[in-house]
Amino acid sequence: MPKTVCAIIACHNRRAKTIACLDALKHQAINEQSVSLRVLLVDDGSTDGTADAVRAQFPEVEIISGNGGLYWNGAMRLALSHAVKRSPDYVLLLNDDTVLCHHAVQTLLTTACRVEDHHGAKAIIVGATRSSTHGGISYGGLVRGPWWIPLRMRKVPLSDQAQRCDTFNANCALIPNAVIDVVGNLDAAFTHAMGDFDYGLRARNLGCKLWVAPGIAGECEANLGQGSWTDKSLPLGTRWQRLKGPKGLPPREWLVFTRRHSGPFWPLYWLNPYLKFWLNGIMEACTTQRPARGAR
Repeated sequence: MPKTVCAIIACHNRRAKTIACLDALKHQAINEQSVSLRVLLVDDGSTDGTADAVRAQFPEVEIISGNGGLYWNGAMRLALSHAVKRSPDYVLLLNDDTVLCHHAVQTLLTTACRVEDHHGAKAIIVGATRSSTHGGISYGGLVRGPWWIPLRMRKVPLSDQAQRCDTFNANCALIPNAVIDVVGNLDAAFTHAMGDFDYGLRARNLGCKLWVAPGIAGECEANLGQGSWTDKSLPLGTRWQRLKGPKGLPPREWLVFTRRHSGPFWPLYWLNPYLKFWLNGIMEACTTQRPARGAR
């Protein structure tokens, strides 16, 4: 019997990127006699013709329509709930701005088989992505800091060998059914971000393993924060609203994450980004208002 892989993708008004992602997925170098690959796409209310373009170019892709307010975590939760009904051996979490290398899926599966043989079946396999502009790793596996800074994550460096990690960016991640049986779905407590970090940390706490596959799985540009709460070209008040918004660090969601994953000092970790935001904002304002030397 071939191994069954169900790739799940969420999209919203990024037609060209979504098409490029699906095209790379369609042309993966896999043995169709040993691997069966199907794709579920949640189109969350796109108005740029994404769904129609996908239907025309990739009729084999199953499209699930969202209401436009699912954001990433909600859309992927919906996709995963549909995927598990097909009882696949693996679910591949994939961002629609990720363009996989030709052998990415096969490398993930090969790594999964090797890890399963040596460490048991409960292992998430993460694919690292790189930036096409600077060549560095953009997303992939993450390792936590020491106990006093448990939420400070560092990227697992590139290697030709599989490496352990603590959690992951879900731009490319292969999750076996055995892990989903233990961990379940992405948590509905999160709207957009943090859902993948939380999933990896919960999986690890429940006894599952996480490994980064060797090499590069594909290309994906890192989010540079333009237009977000970190964008210093925006007014401070606008940035504050975006920090609290769905794509920032919504206080209630950040509360769930810090209480769950940062130990007994979680109130400090919860408060830290909001306090730092206003301290930096005050310093920026003082620097801007301070007259230049010799201006008087």
